[in-house]
Amino acid sequence: MVNRNKILRAMRNIVGAEFVETDELAIRLYSKEASGIESKALAVVFPKISKEVSEILRFAYAENLKIYPQGSATGLAGASTPSPDGIILSFDRMNTVKEISIVDGFVVVEPGVRIIHLNEELSKYGYHFPVDPASAKSATVGGLINTGGGGLKGVVYGTMREWVMELEIVLPDEEGSILKIGCKTPKCRQGYDLVRLIVGSEGTLAVVTEATLRIYPQPENVAVIVGFFDDMENVMKTVVEIKKKRISPAILEFADAETVKIGAERTQLGVRGNMLIVGIEVPLEISEKYLRALEDIFKNNNANKILIAETMAKAEEMKLFEIRRAAYPAAIFEASKEIESELSRPLVVIEDIAVPPSKLPETVRKLRALANEYSFPLVLFGHVGDGNLHPTSWVDTSNEKMKSKFWEFLHKIMQIAIDLGGTISAEHGIGTLKKKGLEMEFEKKGSLKALEIMRSIKKIFDPKNILNPGKIF
Repeated sequence: MVNRNKILRAMRNIVGAEFVETDELAIRLYSKEASGIESKALAVVFPKISKEVSEILRFAYAENLKIYPQGSATGLAGASTPSPDGIILSFDRMNTVKEISIVDGFVVVEPGVRIIHLNEELSKYGYHFPVDPASAKSATVGGLINTGGGGLKGVVYGTMREWVMELEIVLPDEEGSILKIGCKTPKCRQGYDLVRLIVGSEGTLAVVTEATLRIYPQPENVAVIVGFFDDMENVMKTVVEIKKKRISPAILEFADAETVKIGAERTQLGVRGNMLIVGIEVPLEISEKYLRALEDIFKNNNANKILIAETMAKAEEMKLFEIRRAAYPAAIFEASKEIESELSRPLVVIEDIAVPPSKLPETVRKLRALANEYSFPLVLFGHVGDGNLHPTSWVDTSNEKMKSKFWEFLHKIMQIAIDLGGTISAEHGIGTLKKKGLEMEFEKKGSLKALEIMRSIKKIFDPKNILNPGKIF
């Protein structure tokens, strides 16, 4: 039985009464994830330093209290939602950029630092942190570490696992042990790679209280070209030809014809067909050379329209990214139009599959056929350079029959990715929404024992299962 008064008293003693939130409306705000999933919690607690986090976890271990670490809850897989008998550990107050070392190529930050603010600080030195999710304005460093997030530039810069050098973590044990793992040097061998184990662990193993991240010089210039194609096959041929010409884009984004149609209506851009966005980091004085080469490739593959900007500022002025950025909001807007009564509860789910890029045309065809078979809407876009697609659909969850059919539909989407040699989650994590999908993926590989190993690792780090329980498996 949870002793609420004892828990709240202990939390107030640790962080101060003003940093323990018990108002039901405030708790509800922190209990809702961007995926639309929401729950309840006993309280939201806002620590300021690692020592307070340690004391909280030591108390939680003694009292079997569930702890739910949270950045800004922009996740899309149900990884940050709490339970009514646990507390949310928010890092809103741990938001300091502690050190920037240009010579050594790293920055030291607290977990509550937002990506947009991190880059604002780094830009003063001509540097940036290149992992840029669509939610960069609100996403935090700690949240991205926990999900192993990526972004628009993943094709060249990868995901968080390539950029985390060192972590300070707190364990959910009887001491609330504080550990430093990893190094502030580019080369580092410390036995098993515990840093990579924490990255992507979704807050189930330890609480991150500090991170040392690699940083990179800002590109001098980004040139952008956008093409629209009647045939999806020609999009893929264009990507293949770009790679064969040894052009290395920093941005390689895609939206299929149906998604472009919705986006074009909302943005009032007169375009049609499957869209391909290519951004290359090149000095301004030679950007025209690369853009003309790309334009020739687009024309050779029958683009029906081509738009070109020699700088990112010009691309923004021309609204070249508007349709891509409008894809998810467009899905939400389309879902809202289907509300039939006050009892309707539309849920928009943005999937996160990845396949080998060569399999993208087949994947798109199969996804469209599946959507037609199940009669669900489908907005389809993603990061074509690394094969990461975000099939997005929605359902009225007040209709139990349709909700059940919808989850079957989502699992069929995951199965398509698995069957084509891909994965069910590229950058959003597993959380609660993809637990079955993860089991399907390992079953296909004949490696279900991997889940047993993960459970064993979880037990070593968190023997009482108090840290973000119920996530991943």
